[in-house]
Amino acid sequence: MTNQPDPSEGKGGQLVAPGGYSLLALLTLLNVLNFVDRQLISSFANFIVPDLGLTNTEFGLITGLFFVVFYAVAGLFMGLAADLVHRPRLIAGAVLLWSSLTAASGAARGFVSLAVPRMLIGIGESALTPTAMSLLADRFQSKNLGFAAGVYYMGVPIGAGLSLLLAGFLGPVIGWRNCFYGLGAIGLLLVPFILLVREDRPKRRIAGGFGAGVNLKDLFRVFAATLGRSRPLQFTIAAAVCLHFVVGAAAFDQLWLVQERGFERSEIAILSGWIGVCGGVLGNLFGGVAVDIWVRKTGQSRARFLFWLFIVLVPFNFAYRFADPEVLLFWVGLFLAFFQLGAFYGPAFSAIQELSPAEVRATVTAFAILLMNVVGVGGGVTLGGLAIDHLIAAGVADPFTWTLLGFTIVSALSIPLFFFAGKSAAS
Repeated sequence: MTNQPDPSEGKGGQLVAPGGYSLLALLTLLNVLNFVDRQLISSFANFIVPDLGLTNTEFGLITGLFFVVFYAVAGLFMGLAADLVHRPRLIAGAVLLWSSLTAASGAARGFVSLAVPRMLIGIGESALTPTAMSLLADRFQSKNLGFAAGVYYMGVPIGAGLSLLLAGFLGPVIGWRNCFYGLGAIGLLLVPFILLVREDRPKRRIAGGFGAGVNLKDLFRVFAATLGRSRPLQFTIAAAVCLHFVVGAAAFDQLWLVQERGFERSEIAILSGWIGVCGGVLGNLFGGVAVDIWVRKTGQSRARFLFWLFIVLVPFNFAYRFADPEVLLFWVGLFLAFFQLGAFYGPAFSAIQELSPAEVRATVTAFAILLMNVVGVGGGVTLGGLAIDHLIAAGVADPFTWTLLGFTIVSALSIPLFFFAGKSAAS
């Protein structure tokens, strides 16, 4: 297969196909809802854990392994489906499923009754990003794709931040259960609008003679060949997996801030929510816009951009874990942690789109998400919960701090991996 430009790119010299920006706005809104729903349990940790009597290990399993395994494994099949079926209808069905299960989570009375809907909710949420990135790559040229990916991934910090604000403002007033019910209802109201989106899949270009009649065997062949031959793609995905170990462990951040930094649970939920939204959104905008400029001005890869960005920011990830909340470094580090994660998504996912042939973009994206979530997020939050309980049992002071520092070290391995990804792309 040759990685040729999409026929939709550059029609009439346009950087963006008609309707591209309105589609981007809708998909970003859905991603906000996706991450509000996904992060609710972590944001309400100081409410849910004592209410349901969960251990740190049980909490880690619900927010980590149980969710991400279903999310990531189903996501690979959803990626395949997105390369074959009507994509807006696929997204509509996914939103219908995850919103219904979000509402069902509010009725939980213990570990099992919360774990089951959180496992199944991953199936619905797994369809959004592979399908959305595939749609955006059809409507935005490569030179503008970092911007589109960056805007879409603003849904991560906005969604995560909003979930914290809900926990801080509404948790004490209406309770965590009613917040779950309300968000499920909002998702159901958006389904009809998704069905209005027009499917406009470009003509397939696959070497070997197949076009309109693409089947699963063809897709697997091209998908395997793409992963096997592209070193930049391999290193980029590996770097993303390393980063997501600390993303998974961050499910314990609210417990860390309350139990080891002395904050009141509603107060810090609100503060970290605002910091998360501001830092994350600025990071997304910076990463998406700056990486497109970087590629045009330097001719170097998006991975090399991430290498230099992480060289600058990662030291703050370590420093603020030790800092006292009375010191400015603590707040700067907290802000930059959200900024760094936001700045990662646009460059990383636009790089994955560029390195993947149009016919299997959604499948490659889904595979990357599978590894990031099962290995990275799942490993971080599950092993994090086990580590914290072990350190507590051993009488170690500040078990949350030491656990989070350990996973920060693992996430820093993304720096050399981004370097090798950039080096491979240049060779």
